Amino acid sequence: MAVIWLLPPALLLALGLVLAALGVRRAERRRLQGLLDERQRARALGSDRARLQHPHIDLSRCIGCGTCVAACPEEGVLELVHGQAVVVHGARCVGHGRCAAECPVGAIALTLGDVRERRDLPVLTEERESPHVPGLFLAGEVTGYALVRTAIGHGTAAADAAARRARQAGAPSLVRPARDAAGRGGVALADEPPVLDLVVVGAGPAGIACSLRAKELGLAFTTLEQDELGGTVAKYPRRKLVMTQPVDLPLAGRLSRTSYTKEELVALWERLAREHALPIRHGQVFRRVERLADGTLRVHTLDGAVDARSVVLALGRRGTPRRLGVPGEELPKVAYSLLDAHGYQGRRILVVGGGDSAVEAALGLAEQPGNQVVISYRKEAFFRLKSRNEARLAEALRSGALGALFSSEVLAIRPDAVDVRLASGGVETLANDEVFVFAGGTPPTEVLEASGVSFDPGEHAAPPSLSEQGTGLGPALGAAFVLAALVLAWVFVHQDYYRLPAVERPHHPAHPRLAPTGVVGLWCGVAAALCVLANLAYLARRSQRFPWIPGSLRAWMTSHVATGLGALLLVLVHGAMDPRPTHGGRAAWALCFLVLTGAIGRYLYSFVPRAANGRELELEEARTQVVALSSEWDRGRGGFSERIRAEVDRTSAQARWTGPLVVRLAGLFRERHAARRRLAALRAQALREGVAPPEVERLIDLARRAQRAALLADHHEELRGILASWRYFHRWVALFFVLVLAWHVLLALRYARLFP
Repeated sequence: MAVIWLLPPALLLALGLVLAALGVRRAERRRLQGLLDERQRARALGSDRARLQHPHIDLSRCIGCGTCVAACPEEGVLELVHGQAVVVHGARCVGHGRCAAECPVGAIALTLGDVRERRDLPVLTEERESPHVPGLFLAGEVTGYALVRTAIGHGTAAADAAARRARQAGAPSLVRPARDAAGRGGVALADEPPVLDLVVVGAGPAGIACSLRAKELGLAFTTLEQDELGGTVAKYPRRKLVMTQPVDLPLAGRLSRTSYTKEELVALWERLAREHALPIRHGQVFRRVERLADGTLRVHTLDGAVDARSVVLALGRRGTPRRLGVPGEELPKVAYSLLDAHGYQGRRILVVGGGDSAVEAALGLAEQPGNQVVISYRKEAFFRLKSRNEARLAEALRSGALGALFSSEVLAIRPDAVDVRLASGGVETLANDEVFVFAGGTPPTEVLEASGVSFDPGEHAAPPSLSEQGTGLGPALGAAFVLAALVLAWVFVHQDYYRLPAVERPHHPAHPRLAPTGVVGLWCGVAAALCVLANLAYLARRSQRFPWIPGSLRAWMTSHVATGLGALLLVLVHGAMDPRPTHGGRAAWALCFLVLTGAIGRYLYSFVPRAANGRELELEEARTQVVALSSEWDRGRGGFSERIRAEVDRTSAQARWTGPLVVRLAGLFRERHAARRRLAALRAQALREGVAPPEVERLIDLARRAQRAALLADHHEELRGILASWRYFHRWVALFFVLVLAWHVLLALRYARLFP
């Protein structure tokens, strides 16, 4: 009768769990569809392609933890789709690198991509030195990187390279560094030798960092700056955030704050320049670098020339503001930068441009009282905007605080009006008091080429290979292998005890040590429990709520795998190699099952999600890949190539995997095994027919890749279902094990009378 009374609440609980699961599933589908729509929109706008640097995701390693998404300060660059990271708005990536640093399995690398067709990027070595002018280094924006932190790193590294060159040349300044009046290292302008160790051109983030490092190293150097200290940063609008993560600055130490405004950074640089008496010459207009016969570099300016062993060009990338080339552009009301929007009130303003600088200026001006602001953009929609700017812009357009003219072009500027061609082809005249043009800048290509820097796309090195590198489990499996070897050796040495039946073990002399309650057995149990705690600590480290936990996520992920396997081995010794039908024995078997599900899940994460990620979004692209690969077969021997083609077609024609999770898993493993067996048979047959071994391996490799692409394209939904189901299954097994283990530890403590 008591059991009957339990049925209604049990049924209610089961129905509630089912309804909750359905709700979660529907919410996940809505989230996924939103991400797919957003990625499609990004493709339509062109913001899916990165401007330069961007994250490359190794899908064979990605485990879908989401730390990269949470760590990225630029919203919308990365998202999780079907359990793996996907680049959505690649154009928003500015190279922070947090995603790569936080990835626990090393699945992300920042790359420049293929720059062999870029005609706006200088040809440089890995140390950012011109291969045609030894000793000439480039740093900062001029290399293509726009991040302040990256520029500081470039400048520091360039100073280090200059110090090495000076040391090789036996520079006296490095043997006995000169001292200024305050006793600091370096050489004052009045003490400059005929040939300096270093000349730094530009006093922006890269130039300042290079100068500070040169001072720290005791180099004889000078810094040439055309305008004001701070470079491009000093020209940013008032209170603009220009740095969003900590950085190390020479002679200043760690700048540990997570954000700095323009004013704060410029004030810091000015203070450091005064305190360390940096030899900065203002008003120096750079013309070119000339390499003399003895290898010395001569820096030409409008005021003269300076000779040095090394030169660092930290010129920035914007150069001269790009002009519109329309009548009236020379009027005094036309400006190409905005330092302080508060100085413009009650004005009719036109902002020309569609990048972040134009949008930020338009928004800042629209917030001032009495202003009527319109932004004109030559394309049909804004793209490549930071998410924060995109959200603010949408709200301003929706509220009417800002007007926008898309697919428009400025035709003429008059003292009180501006003529704009609209998308319809008509011309609209806007009453106007101020015009701000943010059409980008003309890079300093001419002065760089005059200095010997090449921009020939054919000279760019091929991008580094970013092919998938496997699961990355080597360190964890290596640690587990060593522990397994030790456990095996221990069992072998004490096999006379472990081979005994359970009833005879108490009479063995080693029983007090090797029994579960013995010294060795008990300490192995404690060590296993500690391994479990360390294993679970990975979940805390992975969460963004605990950023203070030390260690990289990659190391914690390795520890997660190693401690899971280690806990299992220690439990076997703790249980005297004989798990019994007790709470401890059940905990041991639960741990065995948990390790097994983790191993299978790790395989699925390394293989299955790779399809569900990119191929789910681009099924036609996956099928196109099969066709593209098959075109390579025509270069092989006819008969063998046709058999390869037939094999891939056979893979594509395989039946769907249906039924429960176990049945679908079996279908995946069975199909993978059968495909490998058939390819091995084809290889052997081709070798017997006399096909050259290199040709056989080339075609077999193509077939394997096409076979995989066909598998992923044809079974994407089944793979997605397997992945999602197994992820939750493993988590529930882990929860069950933790509960059983906790109950076992509780009973053990009570048995030991540690507490009542």
